[in-house]
Amino acid sequence: MYDVAIIGGGPGGLSAGIYAARANLKTVIVERGLYGGQMQNTLDIENYPGFDNIEGPVLSERLYNQALGVGVEWKYGNVQSVKLEGQPKVLNLGDETLEARSVIIASGASPRPLGVPGEAEFTGRGVSYCATCDGALYRGADVIVVGGGDSAIKEAILLTRFANKVTVIHRRDALRAAGILRDRAFDNPKIQFMWDTVVDKIEGDNRVTGVLARNVKDGSTQIVEAKGVFIYVGVDPVTDFLKGSEILDEWGYILTDEFMATSIPGVYAAGDVRAASLRQIVNAASDGAAAAMKAYEYLETL
Repeated sequence: MYDVAIIGGGPGGLSAGIYAARANLKTVIVERGLYGGQMQNTLDIENYPGFDNIEGPVLSERLYNQALGVGVEWKYGNVQSVKLEGQPKVLNLGDETLEARSVIIASGASPRPLGVPGEAEFTGRGVSYCATCDGALYRGADVIVVGGGDSAIKEAILLTRFANKVTVIHRRDALRAAGILRDRAFDNPKIQFMWDTVVDKIEGDNRVTGVLARNVKDGSTQIVEAKGVFIYVGVDPVTDFLKGSEILDEWGYILTDEFMATSIPGVYAAGDVRAASLRQIVNAASDGAAAAMKAYEYLETL
């Protein structure tokens, strides 16, 4: 029996674990992938307080080691279903179950697919959702980045370290990325833009050869040749194990109050999985700390 079971080992979950363990709560983090979550796929983090620049895997490892150092138990597993009402709360991992008196859900979000022909077929063969992971495979090649937010532009800039040319395809006529990222992209001679354009199909044989692009204003289409297509069109919350739950909004994000509490006593949420307007590492870490402290207060009432 744990005092706190945390689903997800990204910055929100790790922060929650650190605060919970320091409050002398028996704490476990259940994570299905690498510690750090999406931070592992981010080469340069430039907006986390205290660091002008730190690599995502480095920050992930520091948080992970800090959590283990204060007594957090780490368990690899995929939470398939949960029982959150009443006591105890139960996490079903398929081959085992965990019981806890409180639960913090910090399961994060995953990259949203485009949903076009060729995407699934060529994933891993030219289609990628992580330039940090796969950028070096496209040294000297032409590549495409789909999207116009912070992640898309940050990764487009990263890809210029390897690629010959990076074409950013964006459905609008202006980027949504932060000003400093926009300026860097516009100043980079390796990056070009296709505005008011969407990808209708990813072309290829055994590997990607390009995309069929369509202008949303005049309907014209063209083939844009490329060896790689990197997709950054948003993320979806990882809440499949909560399907049908009252704590989810219509998009699948978890509804909480300002103290990270859901409508179920003893259940909290932190980070990208929570319904919030800003999803950044610093927000997730803050959410995790708040959730752990509220879990502590809840446990004191039992």
